Amino acid sequence: MVSFFEELRARLPVAAREYRPPERTGLLIVDVVNGFCTPGAGPLAPMAPDAQIDAMVAAIATLARDFLSDERPVLALLDTHEPGRPEPPYPPHCERGTGQETLVPALAFLENEPGAKLVEKDVIDGFVGSIRPDGSNVLVEWIRANELESVVVVGICTDICNLDLVSSLLSARNHHLDGRPMLGRLKDVVVYEPGCATYHLPETAVEALGLPGTAHHPQDETHHIGLYVMQARGAVIADALLG
Repeated sequence: MVSFFEELRARLPVAAREYRPPERTGLLIVDVVNGFCTPGAGPLAPMAPDAQIDAMVAAIATLARDFLSDERPVLALLDTHEPGRPEPPYPPHCERGTGQETLVPALAFLENEPGAKLVEKDVIDGFVGSIRPDGSNVLVEWIRANELESVVVVGICTDICNLDLVSSLLSARNHHLDGRPMLGRLKDVVVYEPGCATYHLPETAVEALGLPGTAHHPQDETHHIGLYVMQARGAVIADALLG
């Protein structure tokens, strides 16, 4: 009997492929913070060690070191909320000063790397969260200042923060201001699948927590759906990075 997940993959195919990043490629890390990745670190953290999340963290740590060794820029978005300022429909999470908003230990080295830039964001979409009070955008400036032709996106969650960011980047790539591309030379928005993950919330946990049935979040299925939608929007889905 074909499982729902197998049928989902057949009906919504994702064509992951090898990708060779051009020289001017940047690494964009999304929300690999304790509050989303470290077991027991907060209301949106996994309740127990999670194989998909652990594999994601290991892949990103290796990738970040490789990018820095090759003198390619790295930018890490950190979900950071002011205490008492909610982000519906989620419970308070990653509030400033709790430690939930800091990079996981495996990526803490980025805090002292001159080639890495850390940017706090207070909303799901890191593109929107990078807007300063004066209307300028940290992420746009980073892409343009480094004359990036490609960005490789990794992080959590595949179907939430990653999806929103990738969709915004693709729209911004196609947007022109005074006849010039908003994101300069950017051509490819690449989602590196081994460096992405999402959370698992089974129906039993939903019932135990008193949440509505719509809160059910099967990890494998939602991860796949996130990849499918990003692919449909025009992102490159990569299962290996060459060179």
